[in-house]
Amino acid sequence: MFGGIKLFKKNLILCIALALFLSGCGGISQNEAKNEDNTQTIDSENKNITNTPTNENLTEKSTSESKSESAPTSNAKITQEYATKPESDFTIKSTTPTSEAVTPLVLSDTSTLSTKAIGWSWLYSSRDSADLMSKYKGYGFGNTSKKYIYLTFDEGYENGYTASILDTLKANNVPATFFVTKPYVTGSFNGVPDMELLKRMSNEGHIIGNHSVHHKSMATFEDETAFNAEITGVEDVVNNIPGCKMSKYFRPPEGTFSELSLYYTQKLGYKSVFYSLAYQDYNVDNQPNPESSKATLLKNTRDGMICLLHAVSETNATILDSLIKEWKNQGYKFKTLDDLPK
Repeated sequence: MFGGIKLFKKNLILCIALALFLSGCGGISQNEAKNEDNTQTIDSENKNITNTPTNENLTEKSTSESKSESAPTSNAKITQEYATKPESDFTIKSTTPTSEAVTPLVLSDTSTLSTKAIGWSWLYSSRDSADLMSKYKGYGFGNTSKKYIYLTFDEGYENGYTASILDTLKANNVPATFFVTKPYVTGSFNGVPDMELLKRMSNEGHIIGNHSVHHKSMATFEDETAFNAEITGVEDVVNNIPGCKMSKYFRPPEGTFSELSLYYTQKLGYKSVFYSLAYQDYNVDNQPNPESSKATLLKNTRDGMICLLHAVSETNATILDSLIKEWKNQGYKFKTLDDLPK
């Protein structure tokens, strides 16, 4: 009898020990299980974004980014909570170069997108169109918290000054972006094909951007096929030049756009790049005074500005060296569009 009681007590102790072990000792705790579930969720979201996300996922991501940019407090909270997430997820705070491919927003129905033409002005457009810029990968400024300048040139046609501009950029070790039209790419100046200048731009580390085929307001192209041809037509001819490759930056001609044109642009994988500073330098028959032009540019220089200069301008070619040196004296550094904040 006593032997039976001892055996019963021994079995009872073993059962209690086994129950304790299964309830937590040596198993996965509730917190650990929760963390593992979060990791799986994040990985799953990254897979959707990296590969071929649905329209619903893309819309949600775009809306989230737009809201985050208008709420810096929540950004800090998100950054703290997800400090272990992959860098690619930090779309607001990241300073990773924007040359990386981005997943475009793709809509099944574009009938609700406005076709109203909006004229760009660095005095107001960056504020009034902030939501559109955020949603459709558009830029009017770069990193405004740093003394950075993003130098860009528009090339509608060659007027004999691009070589001098390239000489000055090389001498001062300054990178730039040249936005070219198709007539520029296929044209020539004094018997020398412009493609030779494009090769030099590429060889010397500059970015070749897209400025459309016909230099018309992109807001006038409501048909997607016609719109796309204005961009891909330039991309194709640039990419056919040995050593050259079109970067995914588009400057809308005339500085005009619509919500639909911004949508079509980003759907092609391009970022729309406007400007924070420009002046009347494009009339080759009425070139502005070099000294007053330089003074105007310096007076209106701002941190993080995207500066637009026309390469057809004799004035710009004349003042560029002293202008760059003065900018550097003021503590400015030159960045490329690949350095734009996301």
